[in-house]
Order: sequence, then structure tokens, then C-alpha cells
Amino acid sequence: MAGGGGGGGGGPRRPLCLAEVEAGSDNERLGVARDSMLRNPRILKAELGKPQRNCYTLPGFDFAYGLYIERTDGGVPEAIGHWNTIKPRTGLTRNMPRDFITMNRGALKAGYTTAREFNLYYKAKDIRRKDDEYSRFKRSPPKVPADMTYGMPARPSTPFFDVFQHKYKELWMEQQRALTAAQRVEKKKKEKLRETRTTFLRKQPVPVKEESFWHLPHLEKVGPHLSTFPDRDAREKAFSAAHREVPVRHGPLPQDIQAAS
Repeated sequence: MAGGGGGGGGGPRRPLCLAEVEAGSDNERLGVARDSMLRNPRILKAELGKPQRNCYTLPGFDFAYGLYIERTDGGVPEAIGHWNTIKPRTGLTRNMPRDFITMNRGALKAGYTTAREFNLYYKAKDIRRKDDEYSRFKRSPPKVPADMTYGMPARPSTPFFDVFQHKYKELWMEQQRALTAAQRVEKKKKEKLRETRTTFLRKQPVPVKEESFWHLPHLEKVGPHLSTFPDRDAREKAFSAAHREVPVRHGPLPQDIQAAS
């Protein structure tokens, strides 16, 4: 079925009015009927085979949607027929600052020395600085080399050969090795402390003096008064024999009787 507003796949149609309501339809109203009844989405019933109605009140067909700007320039005919140019602005006279250097020089030449005389001289001869002197660019223009190229320089080409050979990786590794070596040297310098007397004595202690027991002076270097051996050789033989018999003798000092074999 097709309606006046379009097929079933079309967009929302305009609001329904009482003149369009057919007898026996779902939206038929008995008694007092108003257009506002057909614009309430809660009570408006959908029509079979037709798009849903828009319940909002829309302006008339002669209404222009959007922002309307009244054209004052005449549009395309005015642009074709006339060439509208902008009038140049008249140069504004700028009030230049006072030239106190020139006025002070003139006041000194005139013989004025006090502040009041200087103020009177300023009022009498109001000298202003010149436009060329006040302009910093005119006083000191920038020095540009003759072969200077203006604009943004072109980006250098990508070094694909260095990228394929992992050159940047090798450079980074060399930088890290140099940084690690420098950190080690710095660490060694910090660890090397200045030696004190305590650390020096720990490394090289003072030799201890061997102290002998105290003896009476008249008992030192006194020879034996009794010798039971006939000569020195007999004494050494007796002592060597006693040393050989140490394993077979009893007692804390191996000088007792011999053990039975």
C-alpha cells in the first residue's frame, strides 16, 4: 500500500491532521476532536503500510531552514559588473617620543643648569625623535650573508644503507661501552680513599720487640760449675742416645724405665 507521504521505507511524514483521518481508521476520534490529539506520540497509532508520522509541528513550505544572511554585496551580478576594491588606509601619524639627548645638549649650550630651567627648556623646545632614528630595523638592519637561502631546508634522504647494516645499533653499543668504562673509572676514583695512619699501620704493622725475661745481672753469662762428661763428644753422644730412646720410655718426661717389648 502506498500513501501520500511515500512508501514504507521512507522517512517520517508530516503530522496528521483531522481532515486526513478516514472514517473507521484507528486514529478516528469521536466527539470533540482537536489537531493536538493527532500530534501526541503516546496516543497516535501507526498506519498500516505507511511510514510513521512526525508529531512535531513544522513550519510551512515557504520556510527556509538554516541561518539566513541578507546579501548586501549584490551577489554574482554585482561581482561581474563591478570590481570592488578596498581603499588603502591613510597613514596614521605616530606621536614620536621626546629626544632628551638633543634637548639636554641644547639646554647646556644655552647655559641652563638647574632642573627648573631644564623643564622650561623642554616646554619651550619640544624636540621629537625622528622616525628613522626610532626604528630599530632601520638603525641596525640584520646582516644576511649573500649566499643565504630563505625558506625551510629540505629533509635529508634516509640512509637506507646504514639502516640495513645496523650501523645505528653499533654506534649506540659503542657509546654504551664508553659510558660504562667512564663510570668504572669514576667509581675507582671515588673508592680510592686517602690513607690515614690507622690504615697504614694495618697494612704494615710495626715489628714487635722481643722482650726477654729479667735476670739478675750477676747471674748472666755464667758458665756451668759442674761437667760430668769427660769431653764434648761424650756429651753429644749421650744426648743423641737419650733422644733415640724417647719412644720406649715412660713418664711425662721420657726419662723413666723402658717399656717391655
